[in-house]
Amino acid sequence: MKKFWKWKNQTNQKEQTTERTLFLNGTIAEESWFDDDVTPQLFRDELNAGSGDITVWINSPGGDCIAAAQIYNMLMEYKGNVIVKIDGIAASAASVIAMAGTKVCVSPVSMLMIHNPSAGIYGNTAVMQKAIEMLDEVKESIVNAYEIKTGMSRAKISHLMDAETWMDANSAVEMGFADEILQRSVTDEIEIPQVNMVYSQVAVTNSLMSKIAKKCRIEPKAEETKTKADSLMDRLNLMKNWR
Repeated sequence: MKKFWKWKNQTNQKEQTTERTLFLNGTIAEESWFDDDVTPQLFRDELNAGSGDITVWINSPGGDCIAAAQIYNMLMEYKGNVIVKIDGIAASAASVIAMAGTKVCVSPVSMLMIHNPSAGIYGNTAVMQKAIEMLDEVKESIVNAYEIKTGMSRAKISHLMDAETWMDANSAVEMGFADEILQRSVTDEIEIPQVNMVYSQVAVTNSLMSKIAKKCRIEPKAEETKTKADSLMDRLNLMKNWR
């Protein structure tokens, strides 16, 4: 399997320590780890090849949920601190890995996205039903990671996943998916705008459909004043009898 991670070790001459950095860029495991024993072990060996705190940079649209789950567990079990830094996007499975951080930092221009797991499956109705049950269980396991990090209720997390929720840096911190926003290392503090943005695909779709419906709505015609036939006949008779 093609490696989707890269380690970079740098020696801090002043403190005589080795700074270890892990980069997760691109798709998390283009091939599933479901029946792969070699790749997970390779990742574990490289993770435990050193000691001390590590920094994990994430810029990934997601990928295989099995691989993400194993990486999450390995990082959670790691003896040192795990500082996660999202510098681009941490979506889908990548957002699960991010939850393993002792501290999660997000770039002011980064995005984080959570949604329901999906799978390409074919077969008869029994196979499809089993797949639905499997995806429900996978979702519950993903909710576990989000719940531990955010302290949010499982019901609320489930609703956010159903809606495919996108968060900017401020929203990610506000909702508990991240701890702080990355800032430039300067003496003067830079004020970060407190405007947050949460994007829900479902909300946008509903809003769009409402606008289309409003635009295409046919206004009812004003009711015409109508007179009953009997009333007209009575008037004609009056005119005939009038002399």
